[in-house]
Amino acid sequence: MADQESTNPPSGPLTNPQADADRIRLKRLAKLQSSTPSSSATSSPSRVETPPPKPKPIPPPSSKRPDNHPYAAPQPIHRPAAKVNTPLKFDYASWEFETIGKVLNVTLKKSEAENSQWTMVWLKELAQEIASEDPTLSLNVDIVDRLLIARLELSPDAVTDDVEQLQVIKSLPPRQSAFEYLTGCWKRLQSARSSLLRRGYKPDDITEAIATLDKMRELIVSYAGLCLQDPSMFALPVTQDSGAKELLPPLLSLSTGSPLTSLGSSSTSSSSLDPSDIEPFISDLAQRFENDGLEDILGGVFKELVDLIRLDAQGLASTGSDGGWRAALSAIEALTSVKSVASIMTRLPEWNPRAITAAFLEHLTLIGPPARLSVFLREWPRIAETYFSEPEKRTQVDIDSTNKNLRSTLGVLQQSLFSIFNSAVRAGVPSREAVLNYFAMVVQLNVKRGGMQVDPATVASDGYMINLQTSLLRFCEPFMDAKYSKIDKVDPLYFAHSSRLDISEETRVKATADEAKAFEEAESKRGAPSPNFISDIFFLTAAFNHYGLIRTISTHHDLEKHIDEIQQHLERIEGDRSFIGTPVQAQAEAAIARVKKGREKIHMELFAYQVQLLDPDLIFRTISYTTFLMTWLIRLVDPKKQHPTVTVSLPLPQEIPVAFRMLPEYLIEDIVEFYIFLIRHSPQSLDLAGKTELIDFTMTFLSSTGYIKNPYLKAKLVQILFFGTLPYGRERLGVLGAMLNTRPLALKHLMPNLMSFYVEVEQTGAHSQFYDKFDARRNIAYILKAVWDNPDHREALHKHANNLSSFVRFANLLMNDATYLLDESLGKLAEIRELQLEMEAPEWSSRPLNERQERERVFRTAENQATSYTTLGKSTVALLKDFTAISKAPFMTPEIVDRLAAMLDYNLDALVGPRCQNLHVKNMDKYRFNPRQLLSDILQVYLNLSDQPEFVRAVAGEGRSYDKRLFERAAAIATKRALKSGPEIEQLMMFVSKVEETKLLLEAEEDLGDIPDEFLDPLMYTIMRDPVRLPSSKAVVDRSTIKAHLLSDITDPFNRSPLSLEDVTDDTELKQRIDEWLAEKRKKGVKTDVPDFSLQMDVDD
Repeated sequence: MADQESTNPPSGPLTNPQADADRIRLKRLAKLQSSTPSSSATSSPSRVETPPPKPKPIPPPSSKRPDNHPYAAPQPIHRPAAKVNTPLKFDYASWEFETIGKVLNVTLKKSEAENSQWTMVWLKELAQEIASEDPTLSLNVDIVDRLLIARLELSPDAVTDDVEQLQVIKSLPPRQSAFEYLTGCWKRLQSARSSLLRRGYKPDDITEAIATLDKMRELIVSYAGLCLQDPSMFALPVTQDSGAKELLPPLLSLSTGSPLTSLGSSSTSSSSLDPSDIEPFISDLAQRFENDGLEDILGGVFKELVDLIRLDAQGLASTGSDGGWRAALSAIEALTSVKSVASIMTRLPEWNPRAITAAFLEHLTLIGPPARLSVFLREWPRIAETYFSEPEKRTQVDIDSTNKNLRSTLGVLQQSLFSIFNSAVRAGVPSREAVLNYFAMVVQLNVKRGGMQVDPATVASDGYMINLQTSLLRFCEPFMDAKYSKIDKVDPLYFAHSSRLDISEETRVKATADEAKAFEEAESKRGAPSPNFISDIFFLTAAFNHYGLIRTISTHHDLEKHIDEIQQHLERIEGDRSFIGTPVQAQAEAAIARVKKGREKIHMELFAYQVQLLDPDLIFRTISYTTFLMTWLIRLVDPKKQHPTVTVSLPLPQEIPVAFRMLPEYLIEDIVEFYIFLIRHSPQSLDLAGKTELIDFTMTFLSSTGYIKNPYLKAKLVQILFFGTLPYGRERLGVLGAMLNTRPLALKHLMPNLMSFYVEVEQTGAHSQFYDKFDARRNIAYILKAVWDNPDHREALHKHANNLSSFVRFANLLMNDATYLLDESLGKLAEIRELQLEMEAPEWSSRPLNERQERERVFRTAENQATSYTTLGKSTVALLKDFTAISKAPFMTPEIVDRLAAMLDYNLDALVGPRCQNLHVKNMDKYRFNPRQLLSDILQVYLNLSDQPEFVRAVAGEGRSYDKRLFERAAAIATKRALKSGPEIEQLMMFVSKVEETKLLLEAEEDLGDIPDEFLDPLMYTIMRDPVRLPSSKAVVDRSTIKAHLLSDITDPFNRSPLSLEDVTDDTELKQRIDEWLAEKRKKGVKTDVPDFSLQMDVDD
């Protein structure tokens, strides 16, 4: 009831605070120009104060204020039942007189002051003034304004010769400020109101009394606001803690244990605002000044609170014993819980200042200092020093306990920040726009954070960006329901319809910068309505995810790499003990100590990063958002726009929706980077949510890779699946293995997607494509191995293999990789053996130091390369073994079969022939080299293809490495080491017998003699059977030769111009001449029945 009444506008002159201030100043000036204190003292006795109406003649109700009436007799217990609810009689005049005196703690009568032991202030001069105007006038609501001014003009520091006035001055609280006096009045008024409502008065009586209290409240609050704005307008003491600072102690008292609650206050508790008083007092203050300078009154309070946070050097490590950021942030949160106060906060100049740089955002904006609080070492070194010193000695239990404490503190901070932002958003449209503009400004000023190399001093800190991002993630929660009921409210053309975020410099998913600019200009001319709040929050969160969390993850990754490099460097210098006993020993030991110190610092920094990045609350909220984002992206490209209600149908149409093409590429990139980080460092986080959407997302865009322009980004999609199938805990197939083996979309599309990308990654256009492709194919090989035993995946592979043209390209590249990787790995192992023998030689120690260091550097390089090549070669040969067991026809094409036979024979010779001694290196496990497994896999490929006549003839015709004795030795080793079973060994030797028979037939064929150069294939130097002419270079090659070339490279081998098989033309005239020449040879008795496999298949591209 009181809250409703208090909305009445201020009465009289108090509608304008500035007019009040001017009036007070003029009155004080007039007093200074009036008579001296001595004259006032002499004249005062002649002025008689008119006594107020006495309450004694008015008999109070028997139940009225029994505790304050010493003569009230106890009431009888036996009352008529009919009178229990009878309203008490209310004497308004007496109540008004008593209440005003108690609330303002003033009196117009000296005797009352004396009776109260001078705790009540006698307003002598005002009493004389009123007596001269109207001797019958007493304390009433009409003179409350004059009573307040008279009281506020009394100063304990005043000097006077008037003995009576001197007694009044002496009774004043010595250091009580005007604001403290007024808050005491406000508290007493609150108490009077509560007491009134507890009485059983009639509603009409209560309404009249409440109106009086509201008028008093309005006056008290008005003057309190003026005191906060300009404390010097009153005569009461003004100290360095006057003005806005006077509101700090009660606000800071909201945080328990803050000693700042008594800062600058000398008043008793009766005049200080208690924590329970803060919200109603601020509400009263806001109601009174909402449209009358509220920002001028509370603006200083906000600044003081933010300064307290800014000056807290301990940051999150602060215990709160000195007030610190906790108390100040709680105070800001309490202030903004009042709607109008939250609104004026966003109108303050410090909310969104102009001409500010990225580096100063977190220092100079109003929300910056609390938002920059974090655990990161660069801004808050004491965090790491306090919680993560001596990191290598920390136990996991200790680390977990520290992480829990710090994350709890982060949670409090981030929830408070969101509460402040949320209050501002809900305060009205202008304040909501101010909040959105603030977020947008932070993004636009920190675009450089998205770069590869950026100076941290020129951009906002990681902690600041992530803290703001957590608020945005909380804003997203209402529209990210489980049924995706609001998913269509996100505007896919947001960047064309809104200028809040400028992405003109960002790479688009599938559009050039010019295409994007033209599209956005065309859209802007259509005059579409501004995007809704959901769209604003959705895309702002995506931007903060890109420039905030993902960049921080990138920094964490760099730290991991750096510490690995330091560790390797430390192992090298500690392993070289040659400096012992030399003049440089002290210098070397000091260098080792410095390296260890640097390693320790990076360890501390890594621990600090993981506190935030692996915070379960942040991870859960980010998973929720990225899950929604992935689903939204799939729905955007789904022709039916029904996903996830109806799962998207793959592959997607060739025509890409323009809204998808124009999106910034970072929407997809950040999803990939986040899940790679998550699977590597916190795979258990996906146990509750996110796996289904992640599988659908990767399957969708791997099956339609044309939707994404960036080949690196496509490879990252495969990398997610690779990390997701690595074993962790009890999950043999990793966190995603079970989903890959059960999700219908994966069962149908995983195999063809991986095989298609195996081919696509051959040419990425990047300068590092040669090495990038091996990384991607290693991942593909591992994923295929992880799901190989699933019959549904095998069935999908069989269906894909029916497309012989596509599968042949895959088989060709698989064989090419195996050839290259095995050759490189075996070569590097031989090099390592030579270097090991060299360093074991007696003369090694006598060689010059710099020479030994150079050879050691070469040795380490060879070790790293050998490890990489053997790992990749092993996985590639394993794939070759598996695929030749399932689908043999693609490997029997003339483009592949001869090279496959040559590769197998060459590596068999390396493993079991005379050269195998070169592979006997120390610590084979270090290089991940398992010769027995490699031999077993190669033999299995022979066995898989042993029933194919084309393969038998290819092995027999391979004249460089084939030797029957190699197979016999391999069979003996396989038997001895139990690499193959008896039937398998028998099958292998039968294959060798067929090869030997075929070899004899081939050797029996006579040579064709000298072949004209124009009949020879310029690449293979064999006679052409089906010559074709290339369109751009005009060169003539055999059809089988160019088909084999196009499987790996879709360019003309002579001038590198684009080429497809459809572009070549038959050279019928040359073919006729070759056929005639061969016919002539036949007539002369020369055997020319060379097998021709060139027409067995037709490769489309």
